[in-house]
Amino acid sequence: MSAALIGASGAVAGAAYIVAALLFVLSLAGLSKHETARRGVGFGITGMTIALAATVWVTVTQAWGSTSATVGLVLLLVAVVGGAAIGLWRARSVEMTGMPELIALFHSFVGLAAVLVGWNGALDGEGLHGALRDIHHAEVFIGVFIGGVTFTGSIVAYLKLSAKISSKPLMLPGKNVLNVGALVLFLALTVWYVITPELWLLIVVTLLALALGWHLVASIGGGDMPVVVSMLNSYSGWAAAAAGFLLNNDLLIVTGALVGSSGAYLSFVMCKAMNRSFLSVIAGGFGIAAPSASADAEGEHRETDAEQVAELLAAASSVVITPGYGMAVAQAQYPVAELASQLRARGVDVKFGIHPVAGRLPGHMNVLLAEAKVPYDIVLEMDEINDDLASTSVVLVIGANDTVNPAASEDPGSPIAGMPVLRVWEAENVVVFKRSMASGYAGVQNPLFFRDNAQMLFGDAKDRVEDILRALATS
Repeated sequence: MSAALIGASGAVAGAAYIVAALLFVLSLAGLSKHETARRGVGFGITGMTIALAATVWVTVTQAWGSTSATVGLVLLLVAVVGGAAIGLWRARSVEMTGMPELIALFHSFVGLAAVLVGWNGALDGEGLHGALRDIHHAEVFIGVFIGGVTFTGSIVAYLKLSAKISSKPLMLPGKNVLNVGALVLFLALTVWYVITPELWLLIVVTLLALALGWHLVASIGGGDMPVVVSMLNSYSGWAAAAAGFLLNNDLLIVTGALVGSSGAYLSFVMCKAMNRSFLSVIAGGFGIAAPSASADAEGEHRETDAEQVAELLAAASSVVITPGYGMAVAQAQYPVAELASQLRARGVDVKFGIHPVAGRLPGHMNVLLAEAKVPYDIVLEMDEINDDLASTSVVLVIGANDTVNPAASEDPGSPIAGMPVLRVWEAENVVVFKRSMASGYAGVQNPLFFRDNAQMLFGDAKDRVEDILRALATS
């Protein structure tokens, strides 16, 4: 194939990459609102399809008459077909409760890809001289470091979220010194590698990045994992951007920057919602459990049953439902949506209150409720609903724990002290759906369970809500 035709195919691919990048921007914009989320997903799918098609086209034109490029095309097709098959299988089989750990695992693949691309760039970087050579070496080193941190950090997040390892934070002596020391060492090694690009330096920084990624996330407690998933999303974006520089691929650079910056901003918003320091996320400073009186809170709790809750709801003028991870585990969103529908039909003012980090993933509860066709206009964020809770007749806490814990605002020694929570205890009546009196994912006991206006409804959330629906039907 002529050089002119190869050049023309490259120009076509470049134009396709620009279109794909614009579609990714539109996708992010669409995902910012419930009403446009489906359209946003469509833009993202279209953009990725165009990007893959353009990449295959460039590889095909370059493979014409070239043995090495033909091998590259075969490998590309194997990767695309294999990846599509695995992706379709996981998309069909994964439960919503498994999405957080699945996403964390996906992030690890991006990090590993960045490491492999960086090593390839180091081993295939001949022919560059002067400043271009130095820039290339810096790109290799930084890309490997970001990818390595993302890879092992995401693996640890996956293991914690899937309960394969303990969610408790790892508390090594001098953990902050270790983290800062690793970053300082990385900067020094980067300068050394740019001046003298020796292979052993790349091996050292790879091992350093893998160890740092593992330690950063292992040091973070389970209650803060939603922020960690968001931050790892940002890391994976920067890893992709670094790979884009090494591969001279504009689309990877743009897409990586979009994912990296949007993930970082989401993490910043979530940190504000949890009254945490944004820098402490990057430094792995979450999860330092202070002594807490609330951790050992005890008292007498009151139990109730579905019939009594049905009577309470039938007499209520307003109801707020605050869901959590327990609702996702029980797959209770459908009967919960039906309960809300029936109460609204009776003239009860029903709203949902969503904490920014409810569940194990940002937006987890919103997706579940949208899946169950709950109207968007009655699903409110914490800041929108908190002031209304004091005048609410009944609050149903369905599978939530840490996000409704009064210790966050009342106990300065609590590990979650200062974290804004849904002030459900201010309502006239609170019904907490739980399987047992066990503490939440953060490992902190909840004094709400022992409040005079709180009652416990034990059992599987889906079964209990269905029991309430049957009791309402006969009332």
